[in-house]
Amino acid sequence: MEAKSKKSGATRLCCLCNLRRPVLKRPKTLQQICRECFYEVFEEEIHQVIVQNRLFKSGERVAIGASGGKDSTVLAYVLSELNRRHNYGLDLFLLSIDEGITGYRDDSLETVKRNEVQYGLPLQIVSYKDLYGWTMDDIVKMIGLKNNCTFCGVFRRQALDRGAALLKVDKLVTGHNADDIAETVLLNILRGDIARLSRCTSITTGEDGPIPRCKPFKYTYEKEIVMYAYFKKLDYFSTECIYSPNAYRGFAREFIKDLERLRPRAILDIIKSGEDFRIATTTKMPEQGTCERCGYISSQKWCKACVLLEGLNRGLPKMGIGRPRGVNGDHKKETKKPGPAVKSIESKQCGSLDF
Repeated sequence: MEAKSKKSGATRLCCLCNLRRPVLKRPKTLQQICRECFYEVFEEEIHQVIVQNRLFKSGERVAIGASGGKDSTVLAYVLSELNRRHNYGLDLFLLSIDEGITGYRDDSLETVKRNEVQYGLPLQIVSYKDLYGWTMDDIVKMIGLKNNCTFCGVFRRQALDRGAALLKVDKLVTGHNADDIAETVLLNILRGDIARLSRCTSITTGEDGPIPRCKPFKYTYEKEIVMYAYFKKLDYFSTECIYSPNAYRGFAREFIKDLERLRPRAILDIIKSGEDFRIATTTKMPEQGTCERCGYISSQKWCKACVLLEGLNRGLPKMGIGRPRGVNGDHKKETKKPGPAVKSIESKQCGSLDF
């Protein structure tokens, strides 16, 4: 009888509702909670982030950067749900970038196309081939696996803005989560990138540019996103990019994971540290202007994408890698006057291609 009493006493209940048995321990708080309570706190935390940071206004057109992966799929699902539940009054769209990676992006885009039907959200796909005249497969053939992430990152950022401009949206939201932001803080410290360090923890960036970007998952742990997608049985693509196994970010990611195992709050603490950094007044920051070639935002004569494209088109792919050289490097002594913020990025295309 005593043994039976001990056994029944050992049965744990959800620490939030105290009604159902827990199915998971939250990585962020270590609370043992049931599935229903997990859904509720996960969605409510994201709603509070949106409301407290005033990310949206009623009537806005918002593009969701959709890769088909867990982060963007959960973002599309949750934002659709919250938009209906709390009457945000948003027009939502899916925006995907086709980098031209055979066996990876073509498969993930099929997932996004299914999401388009599942969530009832219009989809816009923009390709590197159309924008730049190159696919990532072509670029890797020329430069190999080293530095290919530099090309892809630069081209992808600009492709998202150009795709958002085609959709005529007011905001662009991405699935960057707390782990991603903590990694970026560390990377910018390791690289000594003061300009990016000062803005990488901002929940909204690009407010002085054509289309602001928001990160509703800024405080959301990657593990919880995976759990949410798993329990909700969401349709997402889980294969890693075939060209990124040796990416510099991967080493920062492993370090963050080690810290999280020792102290789960380490991720949020790193983000908080990044938010509290103060840039010395004597630090010279780059002045924002516009690229003379394509009209995109740039602190140099040519934007990074145009410099990289020039190198590719001239058979000198390393021209835009590392220290400034070529076009921008030849003008280091010039005093660049800040240009006006870009109001339209549809008028000119990047590089020497004539569309």
